[in-house]
Order: sequence, then C-alpha cells, then structure tokens
Amino acid sequence: MIKLRIATMVTGHYTTPPPFGVIYAPMDIAVAVSEGLQRRGHDVTFFAPEGSDIKVLRVESGGLKPLQQNGGLPILKDKKVGGAEVSKVFNLWDQYLLSLMYKEALEGKFDVLHIHPVDRALPLAYAARKVPTVYTLHDPIYPWRAEMFKMFASPNQYYISISDAQRVPAPDLNYLATIYNGIDLADIPFSEKHGGHLLFVGRITPEKGVAEAVEVARKTGEKLFILGPETTGSYWEEKIKPYLGDQIRHIGVVSRKELYEYYKNAKATLVPIQWEEPFGLVMIESMATGTPVIAFRRGSVPEIVIDGKNGFIVNTVEEMAEATKKIGRIDRNLCRAHIEQNFDLKRMIDRYEKEFLKLVG
Repeated sequence: MIKLRIATMVTGHYTTPPPFGVIYAPMDIAVAVSEGLQRRGHDVTFFAPEGSDIKVLRVESGGLKPLQQNGGLPILKDKKVGGAEVSKVFNLWDQYLLSLMYKEALEGKFDVLHIHPVDRALPLAYAARKVPTVYTLHDPIYPWRAEMFKMFASPNQYYISISDAQRVPAPDLNYLATIYNGIDLADIPFSEKHGGHLLFVGRITPEKGVAEAVEVARKTGEKLFILGPETTGSYWEEKIKPYLGDQIRHIGVVSRKELYEYYKNAKATLVPIQWEEPFGLVMIESMATGTPVIAFRRGSVPEIVIDGKNGFIVNTVEEMAEATKKIGRIDRNLCRAHIEQNFDLKRMIDRYEKEFLKLVG
C-alpha cells in the first residue's frame, strides 16, 4: 500500500481539540480523519495553534498562539472595531498556518493537503499548482462563495462535499466525492427505552431553529431539554428565555459522555433547521443512541433521515408537533442500524483514504 504524507489544517482560532463549550463540527471531523489515517500507517501533519493535542505524526504550530484563548487579542474585545476588521484578523490567523503548510508542501514534504477553511486557502492553492489540495466543504455554497471557487479554480484543487444537497448551488466544481460525516459508534451508548422528553442540541441561533423547537414543546406540552452554549441578544431574550421553566429547560453545554446520555434518554431529537444545512452531526449522533429525529425538509435531511423509518421529515412546526405523537412507531434498533450501515467512522475514513490514494496513484 502507498504510504501517504498528508497535511491537515482547520483553524488558528482555537487549539485542537477546542476548549470546553466550543462547538465546531469541522474540527471533530478533521481530527477523526487525521487520526484514523495515521493509525492506518500514513504520515499526517496537523497544523494548529500551540497547545493542540492530536494523535498524528506531527503537530505544527509555527509558534502561533490560539486567537480566542489566553486572553485573545484586544481587537476582538474592542466594541469600536467593526466586524470587517475582526474578520481580517481571523483570516490572517488561519493564513499564517496555511502559509507554513504550503511552504513545506512546495519543499516536497507532502503528497496531499487536506484543508477545511476553504476560503482562506484559495489564493495559496491557486499559486502552488504542483500541490494537490483537497477541501472538505462544511458550509453551504452561497453565490459569492461559488464565484470565488470559480475565480481561483486550478487543476490541483479538489472538493469533497458532505452531502449531495450541498452540491446543488455549484454542481460543476471539481468534486472528488460526497463523503458523509461519520462517528465512532464504540463511544456511543444505545438504549431501546427513553425518558419521554424532547431534545434540541446545537447553537442557540435562528438558523438552528431553537425557537421552533420551543414552539413545538409549547404546542404539545412535552418536556424539552435544550443543549447549547449560553448566549445573549434579542433572539435569546425574546424567543427562548421567556419560555424557560420546568417544562422547557436550557441545560447549557455538557461533556460528550453526558451528551450521549441526554440523547439516549430522549423520546425524539428535534431538528427544525431554518437553513440549507449541508450535514447535521446531531442527527446521526441521536440515531446512534436509538433516538429518532424529527427534522425539517431542508439541506441534507432527506439523505440522513428515512421518513417513517428512523424519524420523520416535516415542513412546518405544526407537522413537527403532530410527528411527536407518532414517534412510538419508530423502532429504535433501526435508528442505530442505519448509522452503523451508513455513517460509521470507519466508513468515512475508508472513503477519504480511497480518494487521497487516487490522487497520488
């Protein structure tokens, strides 16, 4: 078998793994793929800020301190500084790590670069055309992003989508494959029984649909546990906080072990997303514990949820409320089996290894 030399980079904002309370799915996937490929005998170098701890051949920081830890930079706390200036700092922090990666790549040290912050890397990849660069797309392909991909297109750049739905706005990109995110089922407990409550897991933001989950709980009278970071602002103050109490509880952020306990004890996990989410780790984590998902028909949902088999796909809050009454029809064993067959960690690593080997071979 060919032994690959792979370099990976996700972010300079946080250490890898991130501090407790930070939810960042791309980092989870990048670490899982990198460590999995390292275990298979490939040499993986992970570019990340000081303090990162990943089980790969080498972690390279270049002396970079994580932007949002250890006090961060004053500019991030200065309310007089606009979002555009802060965004520039974020970009430069990532580009510092990327520049280190490309410098080594141009010296012939890597066979494949696997990059997750796509936007930041485009100019470097465009200039370094001898270096195969593979991007995993984690965000929707908005029109402005599709235009950027077109502007910086070159034969050495390849894209991996995390769902077929994600490709719709830009079907002609140089795709290698669609590779669904996978999870390590050995770490996830299964339960045929549940505790009778509904569950929401995710950031407290409008696009995640927390307010819609609250509305479902109010319509049905069901208990709802909300797991996600504490937040402020009008969305929280007007749409969520007034309804918290014994029936609807905000739990906050919990450990991974505690999260799986909440999943497996739930009657159903609500995913009333308000955007075209390219993938939803929450859905596969929930089903892995046996808990079915009730989700809005947007983004990748129809690729993950089989309506009537491991959950329900709905279009409105009213339909979601009705679906909670039918959740007893779902066999929780089938939920687990669906994840074992389609979204297992090994399957994901197999696919990445296959695509990387094709590039080099």
